[in-house]
Amino acid sequence: MCGLSIAGPLCAIAGITPDPEAARRLGASPFYNAQIRNTCVATRLEGGHADNALPQTARATVNCRILPDQDVAEVERTLARVIADGQVRIIPKGRAVLSPPSPINAEVMRAVESLAGEMWPGVPVIPIMGGGYTDSRWLRNAGIPAYGVSGLFTDPANSGTHGLNEQVGVKELYQSKAFLYRLVKMLAAPGQSAVR
Repeated sequence: MCGLSIAGPLCAIAGITPDPEAARRLGASPFYNAQIRNTCVATRLEGGHADNALPQTARATVNCRILPDQDVAEVERTLARVIADGQVRIIPKGRAVLSPPSPINAEVMRAVESLAGEMWPGVPVIPIMGGGYTDSRWLRNAGIPAYGVSGLFTDPANSGTHGLNEQVGVKELYQSKAFLYRLVKMLAAPGQSAVR
């Protein structure tokens, strides 16, 4: 696998001593950047009370995506260091719930690979860590392995994820629904032990 174009840098950062150049190359892609490091982005800005007056207060909502093995308090300390202004207060919204990754389940992988091979011949199935929020964290913290499988093909550069123009193709949407329906039937069939 390490011979594929993106696999080389992925393998180079997965070693005991991660390669900084490989991390830089992967970091140039928003998709991979969000999977190899913590990210914090200001998603909302508010300030002032009138259009004709200088603002007396301002507020920013900063959305942080934190890697599973990272310390949330350390991310907060990093934000405070970068902001470097004692008048700015960082107030967490809610409580971060850390969640260890689920181990790869061979039965689930076989079912996903088999069905994907029928529906999309030649497309490889590669487990990844998603870069977004998932309700699976609650299940994993309760000791229940959870996996995100969508079967949905999108164009990352033009999907508009979470934007006003978020979109997927109609054909791809229906294919993903058929994939999920068939996958659940496969995994829930009598004699399957992959789903507890």
